[in-house]
Amino acid sequence: MAVNAADYTPQELMVVAAAREIRDGEVVFVGMRLPLLAFALAKRTHAPSAIGLFENGLVRDQLPPPGLYTMGDPPNVTGASWATGLVEVMALLQRGDVDLGFIGGAEVDRFGNINTNLIGPPERPTVRLPGSGGGADIACLSKRLVSLMEHAPRRLRERVDFVTSPGYGDGPDWRRRQGLVRGGPSAVITTLGVLRFDDITSEAYLASYHPFTTAEEVAAATGWPLSIPACCAPTPPPTADELRLIREADPDGFWTR
Repeated sequence: MAVNAADYTPQELMVVAAAREIRDGEVVFVGMRLPLLAFALAKRTHAPSAIGLFENGLVRDQLPPPGLYTMGDPPNVTGASWATGLVEVMALLQRGDVDLGFIGGAEVDRFGNINTNLIGPPERPTVRLPGSGGGADIACLSKRLVSLMEHAPRRLRERVDFVTSPGYGDGPDWRRRQGLVRGGPSAVITTLGVLRFDDITSEAYLASYHPFTTAEEVAAATGWPLSIPACCAPTPPPTADELRLIREADPDGFWTR
C-alpha cells in the first residue's frame, strides 16, 4: 500500500528509488549514506541475492545491520563475508564484476559528468571539495552508474566546473572514444525526481518527478533546459512496508530526516 507524500521525506523516497535500481543477484558498489539504506532495502525486498561492495574493502552477501553511520562501523566489519582491502575491491571493478555503482557529488551536468573536486575556475577555485576517492573508478568501470544528490540549479549544471567522475563526457560516443568499454550513467536520483539518459543523445531527461512536486518545478530547478518526455510521470511512492524497512535500518533518521 502506497502512502501520502506528507508521510515520508524526499530522502526516504530517494532510498526507495535507488533500491529499485538494484536487481537480484547483482554485485553493487554501495558506498555510504542513502545507497547503504537502498542496498539494505533491496536485500529485504526484491533482491535478496544482491552482493554489496564497500570501498574500505568489505564485501557483504548478508543484510547490513541497522543503525550504521559509516561503512567501517564494527557491526559491518564483523558481518562481512570478506574483509579485505581497497586494492582487492577495486580489482573487482577493473575486472568487470560490478553491475551497479552508487556515488554522490557536488555537481552533475546534462551528460552525467560528476564533480567532487572544486567549484570555480581550476586555477582559482572558490570551493575545494574532497576529491575523487573511488568515484572515478566506479564511474569508469561499473556496468551502470547511479548518482544521488540534492536537486538545485547550483548542483545540476549545464557543465560541471571539474569532471571528477566521467559520465558521457561531451555527448554520444565519448566513452567509446576514451576507451571506456562499459557502463555510463543510468540514473540521477535527486530530492525532486529521477533523471535518465537518452540512448541517442546521451543527455539527461526527466523520467519521473516526485509526488510532492511537478515536472515544471523540477525543470525550473535544473541548470539546463531539461527535456520532459510525454511519458514522464510521478515517481512511484514508497509503500508502507518499504518505509517501515527504511526506518528499521535508520531508526534515528540520521540519513533520511
